[in-house]
Amino acid sequence: MNMNSKVWEGAGRRIHLQEVGTRDGLQAESAFVPTEDKIALVDALSEAGLSKIEVTAFVSPKAIPALRDAEQVLREIRRKPGVVYSALVPNVRGAERAVESRADELNLVMSASESHNLSNLRMTRDTSFAGLAEVARAVQGTGVAINVSLSCAFGCPMEGDVPVQGVLDWCRRYVEELGARGVTLCDTTGMAYPTQVAQLTQAFRERWPDTELTLHFHNTRGMGLANVLAAIDAGADRFDASFGGIGGCPYAPGASGNVCTEEIAHALALMGYDTAVDLSRLLAAAGRLPALIGHDVPSQILKAGQRLDLHPMPAAA
Repeated sequence: MNMNSKVWEGAGRRIHLQEVGTRDGLQAESAFVPTEDKIALVDALSEAGLSKIEVTAFVSPKAIPALRDAEQVLREIRRKPGVVYSALVPNVRGAERAVESRADELNLVMSASESHNLSNLRMTRDTSFAGLAEVARAVQGTGVAINVSLSCAFGCPMEGDVPVQGVLDWCRRYVEELGARGVTLCDTTGMAYPTQVAQLTQAFRERWPDTELTLHFHNTRGMGLANVLAAIDAGADRFDASFGGIGGCPYAPGASGNVCTEEIAHALALMGYDTAVDLSRLLAAAGRLPALIGHDVPSQILKAGQRLDLHPMPAAA
């Protein structure tokens, strides 16, 4: 990128921020956040202007006890018109539960890396894809959309670089064989860097210009915002993020939290982008987290405040 790039001036361009903290973040916490508090968090995020909220996951309570209240949470949230309420599902049974609980979208997950897929899902990629196809068939005709998230699209901590063509080959199968409305390219372990992000984003957009593309970055090595800007420069307009910067992959050594929703919203607003996010409401929602999960959160905006939050002069010595 250079200073002549249009990425530096948002000029009102619409960027969709999609909240994943209530699923990706809370599932990684040892503390169980009470159901009524989860519902209140989702409602607050809806009012903060997020385009999509991944509310929960319909997985085995034994595997992820933190989200054992998925049905109740999804059924009892206040739905704001225009917001997409998504749920992660691992299989047909999870998909059925999510559809019954009125999910707008099902998020299906597999990895671009065979090693990570085996570690995370305990099956080969081919077996995973067969399972995703089974889910897609099961929900056909329900009106519920399918999104497929491809983990380790930018690198695997066990295998290293993941070939771009391999990533695109899986994307083709999601779009053309499963009929997925959207694909999310996930930087599960924070291995992405801006040049790589720009190249993969551009390659995807050129091949599937009408498919909803989301980028899912982690800030493991401090390149989260730089990667967001590189993706915008290459044509992306949808990003997953997690309020408070909570989250991470338990099967990815060294992985830390997702990019922080309020940090990304703050930066993009200063650059002139339209995220439709009410930052004060978003900060209020993120500010509830430490008390609920029992520890501080990574968000720098919560600590430092917004850029033009002014302070009185210190008293004279």
